[in-house]
Amino acid sequence: MDLVAFLNGLGTLTFAATGALVGVRKRFDLIGVMILASVTAVGGGSIRDVVVGFLPPAALRDDALLWGVALTGVATFYLHRYLGRLERTLYALDTLGLALFAALGAERGLTYGLGVWGVVFAGTVSGVGGGVLRDVLSGEVPGILYRAGDLYASAAAAGALVVYLLYGLDPGLSLVAGALTTMLLRFGSRWWGLRLPVPRG
Repeated sequence: MDLVAFLNGLGTLTFAATGALVGVRKRFDLIGVMILASVTAVGGGSIRDVVVGFLPPAALRDDALLWGVALTGVATFYLHRYLGRLERTLYALDTLGLALFAALGAERGLTYGLGVWGVVFAGTVSGVGGGVLRDVLSGEVPGILYRAGDLYASAAAAGALVVYLLYGLDPGLSLVAGALTTMLLRFGSRWWGLRLPVPRG
């Protein structure tokens, strides 16, 4: 398995777990939890693939991955009590998924010949798209519109930009560096209280 396939699988299953955990926290039934797991897992990557013209989206072609998403949703539904504090676990998994998909989205944009802004957009929408669908379906304000206390879409955009800048030197290194950039910015923003400005008054 190559690095891109590994990171894609890890990111997809990670996002499936975050969607399922939100469903558990909202007291959804098993089907509701599985729906949230599925749209969170494949939503961002599917939007990315539509944007760059890769149709049908890659996730919908991979039956093994979709089975993995379904099993992750079911396992999370039944085993969530063993995952510790839901909020902390959700935040960590959501950050990992965001970082991986931001890097992979940027890589897909580069593969399709997009320029810097296209690559950053592809990486950002890949990272946040599934979370937006998850938040809307669960009745929450999407995090990209209001994220108190940390960076989210901007962290994904920064990670995608790092992939763009380093891809010509070493594609594998650029993916790892981009993902780490997103993770460090999001975790660091919470630790150090960094945030984007909001209107005053």
